[in-house]
Amino acid sequence: MNGNRKNVTRLRQIIDQDRATSLKARESWHMFTIMAEFIESTERLSTIRPAVTIFGSARTKPDDPYYVQCVDLSHRLSDAGFAVISGGGPGIMEAANKGAYEGASPSVGLNIELPHEQRSNPWQNISLSFRHFFARKVAFVKYADAYVVFPGGFGTMDEVSEVLTLMQTGKSRRIPVILVGTSFWSGLLEWIKVQMAGNGMIAPEDLNLVQLIDEPANIVDAIFAFYEARDIEPSEDERQRMLYL
Repeated sequence: MNGNRKNVTRLRQIIDQDRATSLKARESWHMFTIMAEFIESTERLSTIRPAVTIFGSARTKPDDPYYVQCVDLSHRLSDAGFAVISGGGPGIMEAANKGAYEGASPSVGLNIELPHEQRSNPWQNISLSFRHFFARKVAFVKYADAYVVFPGGFGTMDEVSEVLTLMQTGKSRRIPVILVGTSFWSGLLEWIKVQMAGNGMIAPEDLNLVQLIDEPANIVDAIFAFYEARDIEPSEDERQRMLYL
């Protein structure tokens, strides 16, 4: 066993003091920037509830039916008393912010610095900027009372799979997850049912974590229906669990 031990140099063991100091300073500053993002999002978003987070493609154009549908939905949600949270960029994110901006409740953009695609849209009452994806993801999850997911690419798939994983594992509370676009999502849902559930990779009841709804009015009704049976505010147990997202 002793022969398998590997000599991994610790930061304190670096002999070159200039290099050690540089590494320490860089890593320490990096940690402070992460902390700053969590602190700012907590201060800015803690009072916006109830809220709905909307995901979807940054590449969706304003004349796309999904863009028009998202503006309609987010306006309805805003007038119904829900703040709307999006990624703050173009496409579906812009549509979500635009509809909410024109409604009665806050429009929130959680912007991310990316080499491509991401530019802030102008329809934000509250605008935050993130450099770290995981800090941004925590904000998406922590302050949402429902998720609505429009068609999108890898980023959208990443968000929805993470949300479902957090709920499945009990790290996040159970809230509505609504997919918009029957023609877009049906094939994936069938694959999940046949391959994941069929092969025992997930439990059959995990399929109930997702709803597929196309009409904006029906989406709003589904969110209200979910909370008819429980308080929209997180319980104390749920608050404690979500501290460890």
